[in-house]
Amino acid sequence: MKRLEGKSALVTGAARGIGRTFAHAYINEGATVAIADIDLGRAQATAAELGASAYAVKMDVTEQASIDQAIEAVVARAGKLDILVNNAALFDLAPIVEITRQSYERLFCINVAGTLFTLQATARQMIRQGHGGKIINMASQAGRRGEALVAVYCATKAAVISLTQSAGLDLIKHRVNVNAIAPGVVEGEHWDGVDALFAHHENLPPGEKKRQVGAQVPYGRMGTAQDLVGMAIFLASAESEYVVAQTYNVDGGNWMS
Repeated sequence: MKRLEGKSALVTGAARGIGRTFAHAYINEGATVAIADIDLGRAQATAAELGASAYAVKMDVTEQASIDQAIEAVVARAGKLDILVNNAALFDLAPIVEITRQSYERLFCINVAGTLFTLQATARQMIRQGHGGKIINMASQAGRRGEALVAVYCATKAAVISLTQSAGLDLIKHRVNVNAIAPGVVEGEHWDGVDALFAHHENLPPGEKKRQVGAQVPYGRMGTAQDLVGMAIFLASAESEYVVAQTYNVDGGNWMS
């Protein structure tokens, strides 16, 4: 039997990248998946590519009404909500003396408040349903340490790890398991943008930062979204029933905790 047979999942920021990969994996394990994204057109295209078990939902995690409407749409479509992947996030970097309040507020609004209030609305729905659920937050190795140019993003992901611990401890009495994944450096469209920012601030040629960080990973290369799939399925499945408030590093050995 497939590990997520009959489950209803919501994946935020799922129109591309890691979110899309998780959605595809969940469908392969028997789930119905809402492809939630602020870009509805791209979400609809992704859902069409993934097949009948996927459907698109417009969702802006900075707007409470949008969060609530997305969850209502999932329940209307699937009849329930069993799994949430809090994947929507934004990256930026700058030296401390150049950080803008606008960048700070935008990152915390999406990465922290977006994670918290999507988690909250999902937990309320799961509690109403009365049969528990699985909530998976996307943290980062950046949340485990400071980085000279990445202060705000690191702080947001440290907050995600802390929220995971607190929410996990609070919600397990309802049999809602809250855990997180902390990826390392993951190849893809996201890191193309990260590389460009580092190139600007460190005066590097395009692609050089990616080469450097890939070479520094003990495993010997950057990760891929597919490298994260096993953990994402485990945390969404019945196999993780006794796992509470944990953040798992999936980073090729970059960080040990």
